[in-house]
Amino acid sequence: MSHREQQIAAIVEEIRACQRCVLSRTRELSVPGEGNLHSEILFIGEGPGANENRTGRPFVGAAGKFLDELIHAAGLERKDVYITNVVKCRPPGNRDPLPEELFQCGGYLKRQLEIIDPLVVITLGRVSMANYFPFKKISAIHGKAHWIDGRMVIPMFHPAAALHQPALKDFILEDFRKLPGILEEARRRKFGEEEEEDIPEPPWFAEEAAFPDPPPFAANASDSAGNQSEGEPPEPSQLSLF
Repeated sequence: MSHREQQIAAIVEEIRACQRCVLSRTRELSVPGEGNLHSEILFIGEGPGANENRTGRPFVGAAGKFLDELIHAAGLERKDVYITNVVKCRPPGNRDPLPEELFQCGGYLKRQLEIIDPLVVITLGRVSMANYFPFKKISAIHGKAHWIDGRMVIPMFHPAAALHQPALKDFILEDFRKLPGILEEARRRKFGEEEEEDIPEPPWFAEEAAFPDPPPFAANASDSAGNQSEGEPPEPSQLSLF
């Protein structure tokens, strides 16, 4: 077993024994995450659903099947990526994780990111994007890549959103099809030579100013749908439905 495998295995054991918050009292199995520990791409979902709670694996229900389709649309396979969630135990009734639950689980996710060290992080749903973009609406920034702390971060709609709001499906597919180009740009920024300043950024790139630093993965509960612009997808009201 490699050092990286040992480190992740230790986190998995900690999560399985975790009693840090009330979610541990109602779970069947915790869901630490799974996938390629050397992947350049890491997906962060919101929290386990009913199927995940029974199996201990992320994204194995209907939303998981759609995620597999989306990954394939990006020219990848599930074995090529790593998948985890902001909370590792199922919130009762698929409600949004509470701030205390997000805070208690935040350390596990931070360590997973440090060990796997992906070039691209894809947040799935508004809860998982809140640590990077706490005051943004997912309908406004989905599919836009942001260079943060040496990696690309791309907020995406949660796959479950399309199951309940079919109008979102085309938006989600379009976003996932950008991934090969985003990954190449991330490699260039991380490992390539500097380009001339007057070369335009790719159309999907959105440079951000400095971000506020909220507690680890603290959801922005006050984020509302607001007015939608023409051609903008609807703001999903609940993305934690699996």
